Amino acid sequence: MAVRAEREAEIQTMSFEEALAELEAIVGALEAGKGSLEDAIRAYERGDALRRHCAAKLAEAQAKVSRIVEAAGTATGTEPLDSEP
Repeated sequence: MAVRAEREAEIQTMSFEEALAELEAIVGALEAGKGSLEDAIRAYERGDALRRHCAAKLAEAQAKVSRIVEAAGTATGTEPLDSEP
C-alpha cells in the first residue's frame, strides 16, 4: 500500500500536460497489446490515476475561469469552451 500511496503522491505533483502525455503513452502501449497481463494491469491502474488527476485539474481550471468571469461582473452563466454560437 505504501508504494501505491507514493505513486499517487507523485501523480499529484504532475502538471496537467505531464499527466496527459503519460496517459497517452499508456493508452498507446495498452492498445499495442505488448507485454504481460500483469504489466497491462499495472499500466491500467496508473492510467486510471492519471485520468482522475487530469479530470481534477480540468475541474480546477474551470472553477478558476468561472470565478474570473464572475468577478468581472459579466457572468450570466457558463458554457463549454468548445460550444458553437
